[in-house]
Amino acid sequence: MASAEELRQGAWFRNAVFYEIPVRSFYDSNGDGIGDLGGVTQKLDYLSELGVRAIWLLPFYRSAWRDEGYDITDHYSIDPTLGTLDDLDRLVTDAHAHGIRVLGDFVSNHVSIDHPWFQAARKDRGSPHRNWFLWSDTGKEFSRTRIIFRDLERSNWTWDETAGQYYFHRFYATQPDLNYDEPAVRAEMTKIARFWLGHGLDGFRCDAVPYLFKREGTRCQSLPEVHQFFQELRSILDAEFPGTVLVAEANQSVPETVPYFGNGREFPIVMHFPLMPNLYLALGEEDPRRIRHVLQATLPAPHGCGWAYFLRNHDEVSLEQVSDDEREMFLWIYGRYPRTVLNGGIRRRLAPMLDGNDATIAMMHALLLSLPGAPFLYYGDEIGMGDRLDLSDRDGVRTPMQWTSEENAGFSALPVDRLVRPPVTDPNYGPAARNVAEERSRLGSLYHQIQQLIAIRSANVEEFGSERLAAADAHATSVLAFWRDQPSARVLCLFNFSRATVTGTVSIDPELRSAPVLIAGDGTIERQESNLMYTLGGRRYAWVRFVRPVPPLGTPAAAPPESSPSR
Repeated sequence: MASAEELRQGAWFRNAVFYEIPVRSFYDSNGDGIGDLGGVTQKLDYLSELGVRAIWLLPFYRSAWRDEGYDITDHYSIDPTLGTLDDLDRLVTDAHAHGIRVLGDFVSNHVSIDHPWFQAARKDRGSPHRNWFLWSDTGKEFSRTRIIFRDLERSNWTWDETAGQYYFHRFYATQPDLNYDEPAVRAEMTKIARFWLGHGLDGFRCDAVPYLFKREGTRCQSLPEVHQFFQELRSILDAEFPGTVLVAEANQSVPETVPYFGNGREFPIVMHFPLMPNLYLALGEEDPRRIRHVLQATLPAPHGCGWAYFLRNHDEVSLEQVSDDEREMFLWIYGRYPRTVLNGGIRRRLAPMLDGNDATIAMMHALLLSLPGAPFLYYGDEIGMGDRLDLSDRDGVRTPMQWTSEENAGFSALPVDRLVRPPVTDPNYGPAARNVAEERSRLGSLYHQIQQLIAIRSANVEEFGSERLAAADAHATSVLAFWRDQPSARVLCLFNFSRATVTGTVSIDPELRSAPVLIAGDGTIERQESNLMYTLGGRRYAWVRFVRPVPPLGTPAAAPPESSPSR
């Protein structure tokens, strides 16, 4: 179990709710139709009120903006459409004053085709930057490497007339991969990390970490060299910027994902891609058994580490970690609308995927917030924002944040044709139906339900901050049940994945002699000796707290469980 000191320092993320912000889509503070760093600063009161304790900013560096900032043209400057270094410094200072930490996005795998490094490399084979990229005369190397954007790219190699060779890219052809076998590349990326942490960032979400190194005859992912690089980077950052965190985006199978913790020496937080699609499949099947299986395979994380859980983010719902049959079922349930499927996944927001049902959305957030690790919310999900399938690529889930029911959702005062993207127009999910002002004003709204869940989680930090999760038998096939605990109390978490009301029982440890208290949810509970009787409505949940008896004065404290040393 994480100590109070760990929660304040290196393991602070165990009691933090993270909130992902595409800066360009959040709030326009200077009237140019584009969200900016100043806009995030102006909305810190809102984020603090919601209970957010850390924000992850999508790339704010100078960019060609062909891929939401992930195509960087200068790693050391803020894109002028988003602000200045002073604006970032002000945001970080004000966020810290609100008790909110700030994470950047560490885009280490590739750069923009317009980056000066690549421009120098393509023009001159003798350039010092030539070896910073991967070149080929045939474009046939690394043939086992999967094409990630399979709907948009036909190969991982693209011919460049100026260079007279093919160059390698895992993502878009406008994003050439860096060559991490070149020591200067590794040194430069470490320098970049130091630069931004020196401006007060509290860490990074690290993009596409499995793909940095390439080896012929392999799938070019999760190679040993990847782990070595990030372990070296982690040791440098721990020494120079203690308390900062690295979050790994490693969309891999469970056996490939777990090693990114490095037994506590690599990433303190790893994004849990294997769980995410199974949450939706469990809803479709009205049976959470697959969630139990995934959690059993991945918990507990190494001491001092934790998983990052999420329902949605700025990309499509990835289905890379499910079987072909599961993918077919997922697409049948959630991908039946035109233009929904992209790169084998679903480019939809949470609320439309769940048919706008606030009870289901709240239950899924309750599950997210009850797992051991770090919950990540996607901007606008707390108000049930929708999407725009008429926009290209993944832009449909990156529309302007809906602050009010006014024109342009209160995002900007400019006409809609001058905005970075148009707002949602669907009457069920657009600003007229779903906006911050209305949700905050209405008791019992989705916003207030999620705000209350975050507050209750924060008030029970020792239980929910614990690394431990113990499965419980709810004696109902549609109910997921588990215990979160600490020495003086336990919380039983129940989630009914069925649309029908369910009644069942859970066995109670005899040492839990106190009466059960429903701290969140709207089920009914009753203790009967060594059993808890419960009733949950369809797609409803309950958090039930039991207090352990306090030992008499002078009773020796129980020895703590053995665990690996914290970092």
